[in-house]
Amino acid sequence: MHHRTATETEFGTLDNGDIVKRIKLANESGMSVGIITYGASLQSVCVPDRYGVFADVAAGYATLDDYLRKPQYFGSTVGRVANRLAKARFTLNGKDYVVSANDGSNSLHGGARGFDKVNWTVTHRSDRSVTMQYVSPDGDQGYPGTLTVGATYALGADNELSVHYRATTDATTLVNLSNHVYWNLGGEGAAYSAMGHRLTIHADHFLPVDSELIPTGEMRHVEDSLFDFRMGKVIGDDVGRMDDEQLGFGLGYDHNWVVGDEVAAAPRPVAKLIDPRSGRAMTLLSNQPGLQFYSGNFFDGTTRGKAGKSYCRGDAIALEPQQFPDAPNQPGFGSIALQPGQTYSNMIIWRFELSEERS
Repeated sequence: MHHRTATETEFGTLDNGDIVKRIKLANESGMSVGIITYGASLQSVCVPDRYGVFADVAAGYATLDDYLRKPQYFGSTVGRVANRLAKARFTLNGKDYVVSANDGSNSLHGGARGFDKVNWTVTHRSDRSVTMQYVSPDGDQGYPGTLTVGATYALGADNELSVHYRATTDATTLVNLSNHVYWNLGGEGAAYSAMGHRLTIHADHFLPVDSELIPTGEMRHVEDSLFDFRMGKVIGDDVGRMDDEQLGFGLGYDHNWVVGDEVAAAPRPVAKLIDPRSGRAMTLLSNQPGLQFYSGNFFDGTTRGKAGKSYCRGDAIALEPQQFPDAPNQPGFGSIALQPGQTYSNMIIWRFELSEERS
């Protein structure tokens, strides 16, 4: 058995002279992942198919320049607040806050310079894990409080990859982090899209949205709708149904499913993704109550991935465990406030397996 250690290389240099590092984790069965300090991002995830052939199943870029030139949240840690905040504003402890609007009049994934666009610092490295930290100053993107965030990526012998996010603050603030990795289990350079993947989501309800993709506040049962993934279905079966108002708003799926009522004590199964063509499968576990499923609707061929392939609509999908979007402005969605003395915790596990299912 090889004794493998995490290796660190330089991925590039930012304009201010900061070096972006790439940490490679590998296990004895040959699975490897690359994590870059820019955005604390998953840059590559190489796993075997049913014949033992490895491919990188995470969409993204080969160079730092691409991440800077055309940011798309590839594998990134998103925050302070993932997803959309309506009108880029909220009220906290009776005080009104206006934050960075970068999605029309709304704020998306933390604002114009969210956690995906900063260089994190490696604070700890072991054989199988790396921990990075970012200190977001008081007032960052309009949010109150100095927030100290940690992200620990770990790779298990059983092809289980995880990230554990933690955050503490010195003043009451909002926190809802997630990881925005895009998957194509055929490989990010595959000749086929992710629309043939079979997806299961363990949720009875989803959150309908308005035309700006902000939840309406309703929790709607998935029964008899195109949003019922409880038994698993092929994503492409209904993704193009523009006669459905909800799918029309996002040009496909870009919605949050209700996996639970609140943050769980431990990660629980949230979703499963199977690519019948390659046999690769992935089980997603998280302690978060919500899951945003985005079917890659806005890839328009102008983005070139690591293998040189132009990403087109549906070529890769995102599954982002989080608390419910726009929660501060939605009384029924629970609180994403973090108080001094508390520790925010989001645990996400991606378990890679093989499936017998064939298309």
